[in-house]
Amino acid sequence: MRVLIRVVELGSFTKAADDLQLPRATVTHAVQQLEQRLGTRLLHRTTRHVGATPDGEAYYQRCVRLLADLEEAESAFGGEAAQPRGKLRVDLQGTLARHFVLPVIGDFFERHPLVELEIGMGDRLVDLVREGVDCVLRAGELADSSMVARRVALLQQVTCASGEYLRRHGVPETLDDLRRHQAVNFLSTRTGKVMPFEFLEGGTERRVQLKGPVSVSDAEAYVACSAAHLGLIQLPRYHVAARLDEGSLREVLPDMRPAPLPVSVLYANQRQLAPRVRVFVDWLAEVMGKAR
Repeated sequence: MRVLIRVVELGSFTKAADDLQLPRATVTHAVQQLEQRLGTRLLHRTTRHVGATPDGEAYYQRCVRLLADLEEAESAFGGEAAQPRGKLRVDLQGTLARHFVLPVIGDFFERHPLVELEIGMGDRLVDLVREGVDCVLRAGELADSSMVARRVALLQQVTCASGEYLRRHGVPETLDDLRRHQAVNFLSTRTGKVMPFEFLEGGTERRVQLKGPVSVSDAEAYVACSAAHLGLIQLPRYHVAARLDEGSLREVLPDMRPAPLPVSVLYANQRQLAPRVRVFVDWLAEVMGKAR
């Protein structure tokens, strides 16, 4: 069952063999034996890709649930079998990972030494099933999805600029004042479009599009361009907390801050989470619960 799951998720016998640290022939033979025993074809095989047949997809879904139930049953007993174990594949939004998660990742392994983490970092949409990812950490409002989403934090957002920029252009006091200002614009990694600035004015959300000399799609570049006096930026406060404290960047329009940015952990909609997934999701919720 574990072999079939990895072949389906990775779309390749070779990749599944590498992932499971087994000879490719062993993986191929295991799936063939399973098909013979069940009396049905589970996989479509081509020279470039391996995919599940309708029967294979149905059996794959049952296997995922059964193995999760098995791990849960074993965890109910004492001793080493009770400890979550196995490889866990996660995908973390990069700046959240570097700022909040990775500095304390040793704590997770102290609690769960038998879990092996494989961490990807990015901000793209991840196909959990096809890519074999157990859970992802993402910031922002979530699109409708078949995945389960657990909100773990709300991050304060600020609008700011360098002191030199504000000396040249003035400090905006109202949204109308923004007409004489420029921005470092941020490109959405999902749509490729410039993201508007958002403000809460009297409880009403207002969106403002500002012109600017540069657009970026990386958070560090975004902050660096603003520090180089190129314009206003708007982002979660943790990105610029040190610069705000030292005064190299200054917050503007603090009474009109945008709504806090939600942070969520997403995982597949299964009847029973595998223990290694559950403990990592709980640990992420604990870590991000302290974020501001």
